[in-house]
Amino acid sequence: MSNKTIKIIFFGDLVGKPGRFAVKKFLAEHKYDFVIANVENASHGFGLTEKNYNELSAMGIDCMTSGNHIWDKKEIFSYIDKAKKLIRPINYPVGTKGVGSRVFDCGDYKIGVMNILGKVFINIVDFQFSLITETIKKLKEQTPIVIIDFHAEATAEKICFAKYCSQLGVSVFLGTHTHVQTADECIMNNMGYITDVGFCGAYDSVIGMEYKNSLAHFTTNLPSRYEVADSQIFQTSAVELEIDPLTGHTVAIKRILRNEDRNEV
Repeated sequence: MSNKTIKIIFFGDLVGKPGRFAVKKFLAEHKYDFVIANVENASHGFGLTEKNYNELSAMGIDCMTSGNHIWDKKEIFSYIDKAKKLIRPINYPVGTKGVGSRVFDCGDYKIGVMNILGKVFINIVDFQFSLITETIKKLKEQTPIVIIDFHAEATAEKICFAKYCSQLGVSVFLGTHTHVQTADECIMNNMGYITDVGFCGAYDSVIGMEYKNSLAHFTTNLPSRYEVADSQIFQTSAVELEIDPLTGHTVAIKRILRNEDRNEV
């Protein structure tokens, strides 16, 4: 291991204004070499506006990943190609706007990040296994540090594919999408892993959304408009990682889950 490690933080799915506020507060108190956040729910709970993309950039977020909701704000199509910090799932069809992986500068080093959408219970894209495998290899040719945001429902799918990616030399494999943080963070074959990072947003909610709207949806099976919850308590879910920049190995992983009262901020 080299004497210096790169310190990285990854924030779970930001949900609306409470999520953006939670991350801004956290970053004002802590310093990292590289900051990643899943932002597909950052604007009113669905998608990402250009205004919020710029707001998150100004906070110090270096890379933004996404998932199946990235297209919910239609303006995304007008700016995603110039949003150099944003990536969308790589396994959308050829010709889809945006890119599924990028290599970012981090001081003297480079960091490769890839976004993948799972198939089990989502089933809106093909898995395109060969494309993903080839992309990992190409990123490894540019940098030993490769981070994957695997946006998926099923825990078994996440665990199984993580084991495979660890054999290809991936540095970090983080699950997103379910908004519920799991307590299984570990270092798997030199790769940092957690099944789901969780979400940043209103604590008194249903994964960031208002309880009454969610209850109506589940009890009536009728269409119900989801609204971002406005809770007095906001939560921050994240994973903090230390990576050896020469080998790309994760040497430490720490799960973060904190709740704060807005009146005490």
